Formats: sequence, structure tokens, C-alpha cells
Amino acid sequence: MARMDDTERLPFMKMHGLGNDFVVIDRRQGGMPLSAGLVAAIADRHRGVGFDQLAVIEPAEDADARLVFYNADGSLSATCGNATRCIARHLIDQTGRRELTLVTERGRLSARDAGEGLTSVNMGPPILDWRGVPLADDVDLDRLPIAGEPVATGMGNPHCTFFVDDAEAVDLETFGPEHEHHPLFPERTNVQVAHLAGPDRVRMRVWERGTGLTLASGSSSCAVAVAAARRGLTGRSVTILLDGGELRIDWREDGVWMTGPTAHVFDGVFTAAFLAEAG
Repeated sequence: MARMDDTERLPFMKMHGLGNDFVVIDRRQGGMPLSAGLVAAIADRHRGVGFDQLAVIEPAEDADARLVFYNADGSLSATCGNATRCIARHLIDQTGRRELTLVTERGRLSARDAGEGLTSVNMGPPILDWRGVPLADDVDLDRLPIAGEPVATGMGNPHCTFFVDDAEAVDLETFGPEHEHHPLFPERTNVQVAHLAGPDRVRMRVWERGTGLTLASGSSSCAVAVAAARRGLTGRSVTILLDGGELRIDWREDGVWMTGPTAHVFDGVFTAAFLAEAG
């Protein structure tokens, strides 16, 4: 077999935060652009690698890096909390620094080493205006005119949070897509079901737009924490219990801080043959 030129290949990293898994491509030194078709091909867990989201690290003039996120269907996402945390940990380990600034479509985000292997990211203030979420109409964000009266929150991407008696009893594979495409959300929405599991502890499960069921979601955890505080169910510092583990969320004056573990699982290279077929 003829040896393929390394320039025809595409290196990547596989990471996860609480089982919310990512393919990460570092383009700070250049590299091929990604099409929606290539992203969707990489997302295929049988013929590609598989991921909940794909993240690209790009150079930034006024920050340590710029991050661009894709959903598994190839669509763009303005933010991805767990991927941001994973990449922040990678860059912290790479540079030896304890604090970083990252740029996303959400804006400038601060990240820091929280000690004991944990990483914190400030996901910015929640968006509590109907146009910013965005919603199709000016309605009460705390009690949407949808059965179950969910809460709408913007975290750079839209979220719809249902507080239920038992989050584990909900058939999220049916419930999630029904509400992801609700006409009140013109850009679709992430859907969470949640219940109180103790003082300032919330059990949450998530359906992510453009991806489906995931074991964890950072931006969804932030949205649920904000929604619970707005409803008066918890304080502004809570532990979110996800299928993949726990995240600590602190809604502070400067934004919503998310703290949790990360994992860099392996590095790999997409071959020229795969890229040609997928592209």
C-alpha cells in the first residue's frame, strides 16, 4: 500500500466530560476547513469516530484560543460547556498556566484550574430576554405556554427546562425531539427534564438539539441551575446530577461558573481516504 502524505491527513483528539464526548481538532497552526458533511461523517459512531459535539481550536489575537463547535448533524452550535472545559484543561496542561481566556460565539470566557484535576469555566451571564434565547414570541420565560410550563434560558444556545416529579421516568427519546422542534423555538432547543434530589441538588437528563440523548451537557447544566434558582427551588450554587456524573454550577454576578472533571482519551489521525470519501 502506498504511503499517504501526512499533509493529507487530519489529526484529532478524543475527549469527554462526564461521558459527554468530543472530537477536538486543533487548527491553530492551520489545516483543512471542515464541511457540514465531513463533520457528520466523523460523528458516525460506526463509520467515523463518533461524538456528541465536535470542537475546533483556532488562533485568536486577543485570547488564548477561539473555539468553534458543531453538533453531530453538522450544524453549528454557539457554545458547548463540557467541550470548553475539556479544551481549557488541555491548554492549561499544555501551557502550564492556571488561567486562560477563550473566545466563542458566546463571547470571551474565562477558564481556570480548580485543583484536584477539576476545571472551571465561566459560561457568561444567562440570557433572560425572549429575543436573545431566542423565542418566536414575547412570553413569560419562567412559565412558557407549553404543557408542563417549562423555563426558557439562553446560554449562547437555547434551553427548555421541564421540572418533573421523576426525571428518570420520562421517555426522553420521544419527549426530547417533540420539544426540540417546538415552534416557540425558531432555532430549535436543548431539552432538559429535572427534579430536586436534595437541598441544592438537581437530577437532570438532557436531549441536545442536533445530537440527541447525551450523558451530560455543560450549557444545559448551567441553564437548569439558573432555571431552578429563578423558580425558587434552589439557591444559586447547586450540584447537577447527570447520567455521566456531577457538575458544580455557581451563578455569580460575573456569570455562570461550571466546575467538573475532564478526560483526554486518545489522539488519532483521519486518513486521506476517509477525508476524500467524507468530503
